[in-house]
Amino acid sequence: MKKYYVNDRAQNSGDHEVHDDTCPYLHLIVSKTFLGNFSSCSAAVKEAKKTYSTADGCAICSPTCNKG
Repeated sequence: MKKYYVNDRAQNSGDHEVHDDTCPYLHLIVSKTFLGNFSSCSAAVKEAKKTYSTADGCAICSPTCNKG
């Protein structure tokens, strides 16, 4: 299980990206919310969508959940 976080600041596209704790970009995010421990990015994105309907996975650490 990995720890997942959502970026509280939307990207230019309006998406709030979900990152796992191994993501090389996680330390660059100033405002993030801990989502919990999940076995997959899809479960983490589902949790993030409870707050941010436009949440999707990071292209680097959660590419299978990134809508591109």
